[in-house]
Amino acid sequence: MIWDVQGLLQLGREIQANPEGMIDAVEQHLKIRDRNGIVDRFKANDAQRSFEMRRGRWNIVLKARQMGITTWVAARLFMKTITTSGTLTVQVAQTREAAEGIFRMVQRFWEQLPQEAREGPLRRSRANLGLMSFPELDSEFRILSSGDEGAGRGLSIQNLHLSEVSRWPGNAQETLAGLRAALSPRGELIIESTPNGAYGCFYNEWARAQASGTMQHFFPWWMEKEYVSHSVTDFTSEEKALILAHGLTAQQIGFRRMLEASYQGLRSQEFAEDPVTCFRATGDCCFEVDAVERQIEAAREPIAIRRNGALHIWLPALAHKRYLVAVDSCGGGADGDFAAIQVIDLESGLQCAELQQRLGPLELAQAAAALAREYHGARLVVERNNHGSAVLAYLENTEHYANLYIAPDGLAGWLTTSANKPVMIGRMGALLVEPRTIFLSRRLLEECRTFINLPNGRAGAANGAHDDCVMAMAIVQAARAEMLTRP
Repeated sequence: MIWDVQGLLQLGREIQANPEGMIDAVEQHLKIRDRNGIVDRFKANDAQRSFEMRRGRWNIVLKARQMGITTWVAARLFMKTITTSGTLTVQVAQTREAAEGIFRMVQRFWEQLPQEAREGPLRRSRANLGLMSFPELDSEFRILSSGDEGAGRGLSIQNLHLSEVSRWPGNAQETLAGLRAALSPRGELIIESTPNGAYGCFYNEWARAQASGTMQHFFPWWMEKEYVSHSVTDFTSEEKALILAHGLTAQQIGFRRMLEASYQGLRSQEFAEDPVTCFRATGDCCFEVDAVERQIEAAREPIAIRRNGALHIWLPALAHKRYLVAVDSCGGGADGDFAAIQVIDLESGLQCAELQQRLGPLELAQAAAALAREYHGARLVVERNNHGSAVLAYLENTEHYANLYIAPDGLAGWLTTSANKPVMIGRMGALLVEPRTIFLSRRLLEECRTFINLPNGRAGAANGAHDDCVMAMAIVQAARAEMLTRP
């Protein structure tokens, strides 16, 4: 190849709409350090080739660990950057350390180019950590961390790669929205990640990919040829099905068994085999994931929906029944947390109605009193933590609602503490695995799926999820159990 600007631009035109040409260009011109630490020419593997042959303008990739997708995307976008004028390529990794690792790889791409290229049209005017600038082409390659404040804002990006999105910190959906807004109308977008539970930004993006016109790519672990181990012959029925469906070898089944011994319940998450169960297998969920999924499949549609979709009713009030209503309050406001109200049958614990809405203390007291009156003057259990004390005050002084739950300490309201919360969550877990279904709300059950053990040792909603319906149900079920055993 003649390393001048016109030669680079001609190569860029040839590979833009030619997947095979892109693969040939990467393999011919770029070098990489392999798993043995040896720098050699790039050789695309099966997953990398498959992605390149199927890719669209917007892409989302769900993959097993170490399939080489991040490496391939870095290579192809580097090639696009050095063969197209006026291009800004941005790669965003989940952490600063991961971003630095990607940048070292891209740096090596450049360092292994011929000297005539590095001192000629691909001479860099800037090459600090995370940025390469090629003035002859007016092009840049940037590496950012998802934790960088205002990542991508103020830029006009032609190529955008978002890596390991399921593990982005903070409000990943907001970060993604800001980056997507910076992508030019004809720009290329690649979102990729291993799964990390059936919740959060990446899970949501994967679920709505078809509706948004995004090309889905799924790469199971067996596409990596090095994932083999000792041969086995005593195949289980599940292993036989995999062999029949995907042509796996005895050595690959041996590797799978090794994974099961090492990763146990997380094997299907870290080394995905299908794009459904890989999301369900998570060691963080506080509840039995399979039980939650069964309950979701059995969830009923409400017979009535009120308050612009906030209030769902499955079972109306019956004259011979007694009911219990629980309130999990919040601060209110358009961007604050939701408040939640759960109505259950006192005798059976069966869910009857559910409200989830952003309401201030006064509005919440009014909504709770109205529901309690509708259900024959039901006992109202208000969590008195934080804003709950204000809700209780409005119930007593403004709504004049007298049938309030009184705790054993003689005070109105339910107090959730670090001592009783694990018991409340444990009771919810036990109810979820019972054959008898008492939870009817899909909204509640989807919150159960995203209710996880947090790094600080507590339990709560995963990043980007909510737990208001879960906590309101946990309160009402705990209060019911306490009331039924109280003398």
